[in-house]
Amino acid sequence: MSPRTPCSRICCLDLDTFFVSVERLLDPSLVGRPVVVGASPGQRGVVTAASYEVRAFGVKSGMSATEARRLAPHAVFLPTRHSSYGPYALRVKAVLERYCPVVRTASIDEFFLDFLGCEAMYHRPGDADADATILRVVRELRERIQREVGLPASVGIGSTRAVAKMASNLAKPAGVFMVPLGGEREFVARLPVRAFPGIGPVAGRRLADAGVHTLGQLLSLPPGPATARFEGLSRSLRHGIDPQRAGPLNRDRPAFREHDPVGVTVGSISNERTFREDLADHRSVLDQLHALVGRTCWRARKRGVLARTIGIKLRYADFETLSRSITVPPTWDETTVYHHVRRLYLRARSRALAVRLVGVVLSNLVPEDRQLPLPFNAERRPRPAQAIDSIRERFGYGAIRMGTGSGRSSWVA
Repeated sequence: MSPRTPCSRICCLDLDTFFVSVERLLDPSLVGRPVVVGASPGQRGVVTAASYEVRAFGVKSGMSATEARRLAPHAVFLPTRHSSYGPYALRVKAVLERYCPVVRTASIDEFFLDFLGCEAMYHRPGDADADATILRVVRELRERIQREVGLPASVGIGSTRAVAKMASNLAKPAGVFMVPLGGEREFVARLPVRAFPGIGPVAGRRLADAGVHTLGQLLSLPPGPATARFEGLSRSLRHGIDPQRAGPLNRDRPAFREHDPVGVTVGSISNERTFREDLADHRSVLDQLHALVGRTCWRARKRGVLARTIGIKLRYADFETLSRSITVPPTWDETTVYHHVRRLYLRARSRALAVRLVGVVLSNLVPEDRQLPLPFNAERRPRPAQAIDSIRERFGYGAIRMGTGSGRSSWVA
């Protein structure tokens, strides 16, 4: 257990509709207008960010640009300009570091802070207690970001990262929400299951099918098949809101890169790809899946975990989306994972329609130090992946990859 004394001092600061907000700073005429940032309508791609004005028409992040145009033809559509957004994120972080000794970048528009131990430094006579002190300071911080950088932000405060993250969603737009120490279970009781960071759309549908719609229901499942089926999710939720398990914040996450904290088994590891043109033949789709397998397995090894569940995501040109998975002995081996991914894909591909998107998901994660399955002995098992990962660490991920030209997996430098 971490020596960190649990308290409601972890903050999740989320820059509201960040890309849209920056575009409005660059062009004030966009203020108050429905704005969509992402791919242009008619082009392959999705919505990166949508203003609150356009969300009222059903437009949301991740939606195809064509569908967004259909729902909101009057909106202003802008291309994503990553080079323009980074400097604003750095300016925000500079403000945060003036207030808090521990600031961690989670993504280009999200930061975690730990104010533990800052209560006495910031205390004022009018503060009712230490919670009131931190709440006041965080509100001042949010207002300073708005004033100095021009960007709106929402902040959640809690005893763990997960609680702070969920609280930040309730603080939107441009507010502050604190969950006091000891109030974690009451806070999550009425939240939908998808509110927890470790529960995605597939798990959410499985829970809904079993009649579990809120996090409170997930925490209170009675003994029986449902409890056994969702034991992993329930355990992740209990750990995620438990102040006794709140350790120090992870290292910064580079913007626009995957976040893979070493040793963390909560959640999943996934990569997906939307094709510039729909793919109709199996070989082309399998090649893309092969590349995604290589990336997800590499990330699993970096994270120090093995996957017990391997899944795929398949989206047809008409946007019908399928998910399939299989449970296997724990692994991070590309050849093994691709074998199962290929079988899942061939079984799932029941239509002749072209494919728009594919994805690979590794979940049900366990620590890497577990015994690997026979016939390999843990001490004598060959570790070519170590050499491969060393090459990637030195020269970049693209320096070596798995090739499929011969129909069998081989490494190409």
